[in-house]
Amino acid sequence: MPDISHCFPITDPTLIFFVVLCIILLAPIIMGRLRIPHIVGMVLAGVAVGEYGLNILERDSSFELFGKVGLYYIMFLAGLEMDFNGLKNNSRTILSFGLLNFFVPFLLTWFAGIYIMGYSSVAALLLSSIMASNTLIAYPIVCKYGLQRHRSVTLCVGASMISLTLALVVLAAIVGSFGTGTGAGFWGLFTLKAAAFLAGSIYLLPRLTRWFLHRYSDAVTQYIFVLGIMSMCAAVSGLIGLEGVFGAFFAGLILNRYIPHVSPLMNRIEFIGNALFIPYFLIGVGMLINVRMVFSGWHAAFIIFCIIFFGTLGKAVASYAVAFMNKMPVSNGNMMFGLTSAHAAGSIAIATVGMKLQVAPGQMLVDSDMLNGVVIMILVTCIIGSMMTDRASRTIVLSESAKPTDSIKSNDEKILIPLKYKGSTENLVNLAMLTRNPALNRGIIGLNLVFDDERAAHNQALGKRLLEQAAKQASAADVRMLTQIRLTTNLANGIMHAFKEYDASEIIMGIHRMKDVGDRFWGEFAPSLISGLNRQIIMCRCTRPLGTVRRIHVAVPSRVEFEPGFYRWTERLAQLADNLCCRIVFYGREETTSLIAAYMEDRHRNVRAEYVLMQHWKELTSLSDRIKEDHMLVIITARKGTVSYKPVFERLPEEIMKYFASCGLMIIFPDQNGQSPESMTFTAPQTHNDESAYSTISKWIYGRIQRRKRHGGTDSAGK
Repeated sequence: MPDISHCFPITDPTLIFFVVLCIILLAPIIMGRLRIPHIVGMVLAGVAVGEYGLNILERDSSFELFGKVGLYYIMFLAGLEMDFNGLKNNSRTILSFGLLNFFVPFLLTWFAGIYIMGYSSVAALLLSSIMASNTLIAYPIVCKYGLQRHRSVTLCVGASMISLTLALVVLAAIVGSFGTGTGAGFWGLFTLKAAAFLAGSIYLLPRLTRWFLHRYSDAVTQYIFVLGIMSMCAAVSGLIGLEGVFGAFFAGLILNRYIPHVSPLMNRIEFIGNALFIPYFLIGVGMLINVRMVFSGWHAAFIIFCIIFFGTLGKAVASYAVAFMNKMPVSNGNMMFGLTSAHAAGSIAIATVGMKLQVAPGQMLVDSDMLNGVVIMILVTCIIGSMMTDRASRTIVLSESAKPTDSIKSNDEKILIPLKYKGSTENLVNLAMLTRNPALNRGIIGLNLVFDDERAAHNQALGKRLLEQAAKQASAADVRMLTQIRLTTNLANGIMHAFKEYDASEIIMGIHRMKDVGDRFWGEFAPSLISGLNRQIIMCRCTRPLGTVRRIHVAVPSRVEFEPGFYRWTERLAQLADNLCCRIVFYGREETTSLIAAYMEDRHRNVRAEYVLMQHWKELTSLSDRIKEDHMLVIITARKGTVSYKPVFERLPEEIMKYFASCGLMIIFPDQNGQSPESMTFTAPQTHNDESAYSTISKWIYGRIQRRKRHGGTDSAGK
C-alpha cells in the first residue's frame, strides 16, 4: 500500500479551500442525522483535520483572515438584528443580566484560581476575565429559528456586550500594570479614545450610510460598503485598546435601522456570512484544540475541569437567576445559558496576551496548563452552548406556535403589484416585502400590462425583462413572486381582471407621473381602478430608498375606524415601521387614534408609535412643516359614498402638489363596503370621474369672477 503520509498536511491553498468547502457541505448533513447542531460539527471537524487531530490541513493565513472576519460577522449580525425597542424596554434587565453574567463567573473563577488551582492573584484575574466574557457562537442557530428579536435573545446580546466590555477593561488594566501602569493618565487616555470612537461613529456613520444608500443602489456596491464599515469599526476598535468584536457589534447597531430585516441586502449579508465566513471561523477554532492534553496528566486534567466547571457554573447561575427574577419560562433560561456559556478564539487571544507578560525571569503570567485548559474549554462550551441553544430554540418555537393568537387579522393576503416603469420597480417590490405579514409567508404577484396594438411584441419583451428584475429582487429576500404579462385594451380592466383571477387582497402601485402641466394627478386609469375595486389600494411615490426613511407620518381622517379595511392598513403600516425600525406618528381624532394605539399595543409593541391630535382634516397642510426630506407621508383617504369620505378629499391632489411635492408619499384607499365589479347593476355607476358636474360648474363660475376682478383692477388702475 503506497505511503501518502508525505502529502499531509495539505499546504496548497486551493486544496485547503476545497477541503474546507467539503466540511461546510457535509458537516450539517451528518450532524443533522445525528440530531446534533451543525455548529458543533464544524468545530469537531476542525479538531479532526487540524494539527492535533489527523493533521490533514495546515492552519494557514486563510484561517487567520477568514476566521477573524467570521468572528466579526457573528457580532455584526447580532448588532444588525438587534431589536432596539426590545433593548429599550428591557434596559434594566439587560444591565442586571450583563453585570451578573460578568461578575458571577468572574468571582467563582477568581476564587477557584487562587484557592483551588493555586494561581497568583493576577493570573487568576486574567483567567476570570476570560470566563466572564463570552462569544455568541450559537447565534446562527437563533437565526435559523427566526428568534433574533425574542426577548431572551435580546437580553443575551446586550449582556454579552456588557460582559465583554468589562472583560476588556480588566485585560487593559492587567496589561497596563506590566507597562506604563494603570494610573489616572492611562485610564483618562483610554476613556478619551473610546469616547472619541463612539461619538465619531454615531455622528458620521449614519450620515455616510444614508448618503451612500441613497446614491448607489447596486447590490454588490451596497454589500461591499456594509462590509467595509464593519471592518473599519473593528480595526479602529482594536487600535484604541478594545477588541475588534466590540467595533463590529457597534457597527451593526449603527447600520441596524438602515438595512431592513426582509431586504435583499440583509439576505445577502446573512447568506455570505453563514455560507463562508462563520463556518471558516468555527473550523479554525477547532484546529486550535488539542484534545490529547486532557490525557497528558492529572494536573492538566484537573485544571481543565476547574476552568470549565466554575466558568460554566457562573454563567448558568446568572442566566437562571435573571430568568427566575423576571418570571420567564425555563426555556428562556436555557436560551440565555446556551448563548452566554460558549467561548471562542477570543479567549485564546486573551490567554495569548497573558503568555507575553513576564512575572519573573523565565516565568510567564499564563502557563501551558492554563492555555491548554482554555483551549479545551472552548470545545466543551461550544458543544454545551450550541446544544442548549438548539434545544431551547425548538422549545420556544413550539410553545409559541401552540399558543392561540389573533395577531393575523386576516389570512387572505395576496399582494398584486402592477409594474410599468423600471425606475419604480425596486421601490414597489421593496414596499410589498416590507409591508407583508411574514407569519403568513405568502408570495407577491407582479403584473405587467401591455396594450394590444402593433407594438405589443416589443412591449412584451420589455415587460418580461422588467418582471424578471422584480422576481430576482424578491428571490434575493427569499420571497416568492409570481409574474404575468397581460395583453389588454384598458389598463384598469386589465388590473381588475388579474386581481379577480389571482383572488388578490390588495394592490400596491406607483403614483402617476405627471408629464405636463395639463396632466391630471391621478392619471387616466387610476380613478376607474379605485372606483371599480372596493379592496385596498396603496399608491406610492418614493423619493429615496425605503431603508433610509427615518419617520412615517400618517394622516388619518375621522370615522375611518368604521371601514372594514381599518385594521388591514394599520397592520401594513405597523409592519413597515417595524421593518424600517423608524418612528411612526398618527395624526387624527382621539377616538380613532385610541383604537390604533390599542392595536399597536396588542400586536406591535416594539413599534415606536406616537399619536398627535388632529381635529379637522383641514390641518393636513400644516404637516408640511414637520415632514423632512427623509420622512414619508401616508394619507388615508376614501372612495365616494363610503362612511369616511369627505368632500374635502377632492382638493387632495392640489394640496399634495402644493405642500408635499418633494417628500415620499403613500396614499391608501382601504377596504370599504360596496358592491364588487361583477355585481354592478344598471342603477349603479359604471364610470367614475375625478370631478362632478357641480364642481366643474362652480370652478367655472369662480374662474369668471376672478378674471372679472383682475380686469376690474386693471381698468381702475389705468384710470
